[in-house]
Amino acid sequence: MNVAIIKYNAGNIYSVDYALKRLGIDPIITADKEILQKADKVIFPGQGEATKTMQYLKAHRLDELITGLKQPVLGICIGMQLMCKHSEEGNVDCLGIFDAPVLKFHAEKQEDKIPHIGWNTITNLKSGLYENLSKEEFVYFIHSYYVPLNEYTIAETNYIQNFSASLHKNNFYATQFHPEKSGAVGEQILRNFLKL
Repeated sequence: MNVAIIKYNAGNIYSVDYALKRLGIDPIITADKEILQKADKVIFPGQGEATKTMQYLKAHRLDELITGLKQPVLGICIGMQLMCKHSEEGNVDCLGIFDAPVLKFHAEKQEDKIPHIGWNTITNLKSGLYENLSKEEFVYFIHSYYVPLNEYTIAETNYIQNFSASLHKNNFYATQFHPEKSGAVGEQILRNFLKL
């Protein structure tokens, strides 16, 4: 199977590479448009800041490329947020694949720490991405911005309020959490994505 990871100015791309290698997949990390368009699966991972990242994607015309992909695409963390319509982080318009905003967490109680870091449960799991998983699973998060529940939500998490842990529309899938850092559950999610 030919799996491509989009190479751009974001952190944490290589941990996805290692996670796929553990599953027997040797992905290619690339910004080459032709390779990305021909790949069986494309992963859009990363950690970063929305404004700078969108500027980079537009400057390299990766924004047009990503929105035009026809094969299964998985956005992870900032990848999921950039697939949404608009982010409060830097007040920037994003790729608009999911018609949903990205909002900043606001602490409501003294114990509410931002960013949301660590293990938390995902519930209300829908779609083939969550095949062979139970109704509640623990996965690893690190983020200060969230996507509210919306028509594309296929997994939910509660931290300060309920929010979208995962989204799906057509060939586009996304997780706010890091499957590559989520142990056996994350491995199963990556396996399920590779089978889509």
